[in-house]
Amino acid sequence: MTKTNSNNSPLAEVFGFPLENDSTKAQRYRNQKLCPFNNKVPNCTKDKANNPLGVCSVKHGNTSVITCPTRFREDWIIVENAAQFAFGSKTKWTSISETKLVDKNGQSAGNIDFVLVAYNDKGELIDFVSLEVQGVYISGNLRNPFEAYLQSPSKDFKWPSGYNYPKPDYLSSSRKRLIPQMLYKGGIFQMWKKKQAVSMQKSFFDTLPSLPTTSKSKADIAWFLYDLVFDKNTKGYSLKLVDTVYTEFEPALLRVTTPEPSNISDFIDILQSKLDDHLDINAPDAPSLTDIISR
Repeated sequence: MTKTNSNNSPLAEVFGFPLENDSTKAQRYRNQKLCPFNNKVPNCTKDKANNPLGVCSVKHGNTSVITCPTRFREDWIIVENAAQFAFGSKTKWTSISETKLVDKNGQSAGNIDFVLVAYNDKGELIDFVSLEVQGVYISGNLRNPFEAYLQSPSKDFKWPSGYNYPKPDYLSSSRKRLIPQMLYKGGIFQMWKKKQAVSMQKSFFDTLPSLPTTSKSKADIAWFLYDLVFDKNTKGYSLKLVDTVYTEFEPALLRVTTPEPSNISDFIDILQSKLDDHLDINAPDAPSLTDIISR
């Protein structure tokens, strides 16, 4: 697990560097709003191209949580690991980003973050695999502390906790992004009998239900779990692969999409309470006009 400082700041990395890093390079990246993680252009484009929200990761407890998918592109280890899973070590391959996927009716199923393609000596495609990158949504307001920090950068920057304090929203991240992607894009790849890879942070994966696993050779999906490791000497984080989980498609999908029910008696109690209120069963009898006059 990534260890972070204990100061009251939600910001872990701004334009690629921790707040405690005030090196010339870090200052240059902040001043020029640059991205060090292989964005499609030199500058950060998160949220708004002309006014980017340059927060790569946020602090949550003792973990630095990646909020920007581009952060996973550090040194391209995510595509290298996915290619190794799908093709082995001797196959020629390259990656193609943001590829549109459509269903039988020509309706869009969304864009695939990366398609890794294997090819022969003639440049002919011989295989392909999808790679989806899963960042984490944030609840609360992240831009306010970000802009306050840029106005006065300091390793001692603090932000008051309370209402709208930014924090990871793992539930929305899985329900709004991960599960729909597995259902639609993942479903198409499964019907094509093509392997899939998912790159995400271990702290996010740990919030999911426990998935039934299988061997690497039988796996339809490889879940590559990464973390940010802080280096005291460089005062920077590095993306490290900490675990890989192999699953078959249908058992994993069924587990992720099947909720764990609460005790039915608790729900019955809630319904009974609402029914009592609706029927006004327990309310005292209203006095009649005769009762009022006789008092």
